[in-house]
Amino acid sequence: MIIDNDTPRFVGPDSVIYVAGHSGMVGAAIVHRLKVAGLCNIVTRSHADLDLLDQAAVDLFFQEECVDCVILAAARVGGILANSTYPADFIYQNIVMQANVIHSAWKFGVKNLVFLGSSCIYPRLAPQPMKEEYLLSGPLEPTNEPYAVAKIAGIKMCEAYNRQYGTRYFAVMPTNLFGPGDHYDLNDSHVLPALIRKMDEARQHGDDTVTVWGTGTPRREFLHCDDLADAVVFLLTAGPEKVFAAFPTNGTPLINIGCGKDISIRELAECVQEVVGFTGGIRWDTAKPDGTPRKLLDITRLKALGWRPRISLRQGIRQTYVDYVSGRDSL
Repeated sequence: MIIDNDTPRFVGPDSVIYVAGHSGMVGAAIVHRLKVAGLCNIVTRSHADLDLLDQAAVDLFFQEECVDCVILAAARVGGILANSTYPADFIYQNIVMQANVIHSAWKFGVKNLVFLGSSCIYPRLAPQPMKEEYLLSGPLEPTNEPYAVAKIAGIKMCEAYNRQYGTRYFAVMPTNLFGPGDHYDLNDSHVLPALIRKMDEARQHGDDTVTVWGTGTPRREFLHCDDLADAVVFLLTAGPEKVFAAFPTNGTPLINIGCGKDISIRELAECVQEVVGFTGGIRWDTAKPDGTPRKLLDITRLKALGWRPRISLRQGIRQTYVDYVSGRDSL
């Protein structure tokens, strides 16, 4: 994708783009996609160099760097177990990180910002597929409510700054993401990387069964991180007028990003089992929570702008498994 200068856009070839969270799975995919698009003036900072929980440090960063656009991909993330075990960490760290970055970005003149949220912002029993306007229309899923509340606060913060200060901040709501660079810790990871590790370890140890949480009946949508990165760059180069007109949620774009298809957790486990080559059985621990019954995003508005995902679930799982195997010894 070559960017021209004829149409007003959020970013152009000379724009300085700060990617917060560049070392994570999503941030790394976004950095790569920006470079492919010819948007190479990218600023990053490791956690050791910049603690996003420190407002003074974040202020100093924006004071020193002349940033044109922020992509806020930094977050404390995890699956049901991590959310249930560390609810205070999830709500505190996410709210403080995003508040620091959004406020300092505005304070030092950054007009453009993309905030990465999550599909868990929608009500637990929202109609399916979930449209952008379903935000705050019902109770949240209890197992990840602190994280969801933090992300909703980030969306509303973007909305408030746009209204009061005329900034061009918008929020994207990705569905469940996976891909190379994922987090495979069995206590903190999401369902797909956890399944990859469980199945692979069971295969190596010659186990007869693998235990998976819940009933296997909940349905989830999965999107490869490279497709998410492609969608973010697509929106940034589509231009403010198109994006703000296509997603007029309270005057601030709230944009669903998914693949438009879901799968049951049982079907997902069987797919991972096949890719990994584990020949044993699956035991479902029904005493453990299922979480939200179904989470499928409505991506009608994004598709109307011309964007489509490219990587199939099975293809993505194969790619992710290769990544897992390559770093298995360091886990």
